[in-house]
Amino acid sequence: MAYSPIDPKTLVRRAGEWLRTEGPDADVVVSCRVRLARNLAGEPFVARLEPERAIQIASRLKEVLLEARIDGDTSWVSMPEASPVVRLLLCERNLISRDLMPEDSMGSDSGADGAGRAVAFGESESNSVMVNEEDHVRLQAMAAGMDLDLALQRARILDRFMEERVAFAHTPDLGYLTGCPTNVGTGMRASVMLHLPGLGLVRGELEKVFNAAQRTSLVVRGMAGEGSRAAGDFYQISNQITLGRSESQLIGDLTALLPKIIEFERRIRSELNDHLGVPLRDRIHKSQTVLRSARSIPTADALAHLSNLRLGLHLGMLDGPGVRDLNELGLQVQRGHVQALMTSDPDEGLLDVSERDQARAAILRARLAMP
Repeated sequence: MAYSPIDPKTLVRRAGEWLRTEGPDADVVVSCRVRLARNLAGEPFVARLEPERAIQIASRLKEVLLEARIDGDTSWVSMPEASPVVRLLLCERNLISRDLMPEDSMGSDSGADGAGRAVAFGESESNSVMVNEEDHVRLQAMAAGMDLDLALQRARILDRFMEERVAFAHTPDLGYLTGCPTNVGTGMRASVMLHLPGLGLVRGELEKVFNAAQRTSLVVRGMAGEGSRAAGDFYQISNQITLGRSESQLIGDLTALLPKIIEFERRIRSELNDHLGVPLRDRIHKSQTVLRSARSIPTADALAHLSNLRLGLHLGMLDGPGVRDLNELGLQVQRGHVQALMTSDPDEGLLDVSERDQARAAILRARLAMP
């Protein structure tokens, strides 16, 4: 079994701090994130790095990040040394991207194509740093609810700490130099995770949100970011342009549009409640019944039913579970978390699809059982 300092069993039993708490506008905004792309001065971009040099850069950054003591103590996970399940867990928890993992993360344990790739994060999971993904450094900070200012503050603190110890590639004209031209400038991507079940029930209105975002140089993606589809009515909105814009301007682009989306979603929910209250309540309670009784359920169906419960909670149609419980379940129904929760040794004997669907249903039944 590949070595990893992270115990899967311990990791899956908690959610990050940004999911355990409710921030501003939590009925619609689940969380927000600020990500900064950086590269070391004088070094080739990751796409041109030889494996040996990538390992040397990772070693250099590891010293800095361990010194930073993120959230008290830094956890450092090398991708080649981490088991497939640990890599998948980190991805599901938004600590790493799919690009940082080997192609077949649940089927191969060699890590041969991940030389020098790693992630550092703290216990609260509010800050994390991917090493040698598309850039030498991908620093991200998370905050609960609609609190981009807090996420930016967290990112800046760690960014400044690192910049005092390593030189980042930067020019006066272009700003920070990055592996992808779309990130040149501030190197910043700000994003917000929204729960839009009301708009999801009225597809024409949801398209209006997408169009409004595109007109303001924002992009709408699924809950896992670039290349992903929406699941459970969760959507991620982020900036597309970094060059020629300051960090404050980029945050401003998001904060100018988001209050309108939040208001729109709340109005649609209210109108659905007023005009379709009985069918809507029936839909929500059917989802609760399914989750409490199903013997097998795929991920997409579980997330869709959990979305209905979340809507019911905010409309006052359910007494429980709470938002924190639903956030944790949103993580625990994903395949890596199911594997870690429901097997004695997560790195041995990977569950097939049928076994995983049955295990997922068992997790939901246990967490959502009638009091």
